[in-house]
Amino acid sequence: MLHTFVAYVEDLPGVLTRVASLFRRLNINISSLTVGRSERPGLSRLTLVCEASSEAGHRIRASLFKLENVVDVDDIAQAPSVTRELALIKVAATGQNRSRIFELAEVFRARIVDLTSESLMIELTGVESKIEGLIEVLREDEGRILEICRSGKMTMRRGHHVSSVLKAMGAAEGETEEKADTASEDSVASGQA
Repeated sequence: MLHTFVAYVEDLPGVLTRVASLFRRLNINISSLTVGRSERPGLSRLTLVCEASSEAGHRIRASLFKLENVVDVDDIAQAPSVTRELALIKVAATGQNRSRIFELAEVFRARIVDLTSESLMIELTGVESKIEGLIEVLREDEGRILEICRSGKMTMRRGHHVSSVLKAMGAAEGETEEKADTASEDSVASGQA
């Protein structure tokens, strides 16, 4: 089973080492890891994808939460969410294949971000299968791929914030959201009566 953990961690040296060490101790491979600044100053958002059983997923989440400098952890694998990756692909370009690469980029809704006399760099954002599809077509089309650089998966829940995200953002914002949710529930209930 694939698990996607979203953790808010303090933006301090050594936090990523602690997270990686935890997975090493549990003998679980991390298939994707992305870390960046979050909406809250001083906290980074860490998105980590791994394959483990459902039982192991609960253990991983609890172990992550116990780590020093980890503020909140959520396993959103089963929740409705949006997931994207970024890929930069450098391809050898000649006069003969250059127009074909431009056509492929257009079909995949990618952008050409660098152009030299001997290469093109393609930027593509999307789900993993879309990126894999472009790479496969480029290889089949005898386009010589010179270099590939891919980000890890970035995932965010669809819709309203969950309580764990609200807690990470601060209680004052959470109270505002709860009041808004309560007000909307009251208006729906009165409309049904």
